[in-house]
Amino acid sequence: MFEQFTRGGGRRAAPAAVVALVVVLGGCAGQSLEESGGGGEGSLVVGSAGFSESEIMAQLYAQLLSDAGYSTRVQRLANRELYEPALEKGEIDVVPEYAATLAEFLNAKVNGAEAAEKKPVASADPDATVKALAKLAEPRGISVLAAGDAVNQNAFAVTEDFAKKHGLKTLTDVGEKGLKIKLAAGDECAERPFCQPGLESRYDIDVTRLDPKGVGSVQAKQSVQNGNNNMVLTTTTDASMEEFDLVLLEDDKDLQNADNVLPVVNTKDAGDRRITDTLDKLTRVLTTEDLIELNRKVDSERQKPDDVAEEYLKSKGLVG
Repeated sequence: MFEQFTRGGGRRAAPAAVVALVVVLGGCAGQSLEESGGGGEGSLVVGSAGFSESEIMAQLYAQLLSDAGYSTRVQRLANRELYEPALEKGEIDVVPEYAATLAEFLNAKVNGAEAAEKKPVASADPDATVKALAKLAEPRGISVLAAGDAVNQNAFAVTEDFAKKHGLKTLTDVGEKGLKIKLAAGDECAERPFCQPGLESRYDIDVTRLDPKGVGSVQAKQSVQNGNNNMVLTTTTDASMEEFDLVLLEDDKDLQNADNVLPVVNTKDAGDRRITDTLDKLTRVLTTEDLIELNRKVDSERQKPDDVAEEYLKSKGLVG
């Protein structure tokens, strides 16, 4: 989601000029990264971006590492443009990430945006994407840990009634049935290969109108629910689909890249086996369905990310 689009319902990042630093665990409130520094021996700073899912994942990592004996705190920054350099410098030690998105971010950073666009390194293959990511990350002092089954990708949804009426389960079905599609999405969708151009070229879908209401926004989903549009661009971990009577259509020809969730760490400060093994415990059990439910609890039920994370870790037997 490449950066295909900014990451998740409530996960739209703030402008790069805005640096929101919120310490969730421990002290140092109001300190900049430069003032607070990295984690130090036995102490780890877990980075979080400015959207719910990232905050939940950061809490999961922090609490899991705390249970393993580390002193942890979560530091929130608005977006990848801010936290990735901090990770390289060791000002933060661990960050939850998305394989394809980070791979293409580093591809553009290393090789330039134009070259990265012409020669992407991410694909729909998780193993190949993680391998390409690691190759770009390692020279920058970043270690890429194993990816799991949980994935947050761009996805397209229609109402349940629309799907039943036309017999739709996949995006291929939409193209084969020759449906005229009015698509609610971000305004950049017209240019992004993972959006309108991809729907048209890979699935032969006839997009007759692009309504720029944002990616997975309430307004975009409402426009499909009320029939003003008939398809919306959202994400695979959108927790509010049922509220709008929406169902995802399968990306059966792998238009989207492998944005599997995985931890990345500063190699010098957090690259040891004990940290890797601790975080792998979560990676092995976390699923896309789990992320949807965790997002729902925070975004719909207004529970706190730290409480949701604690409940999940205990339910899986990952902390005492």
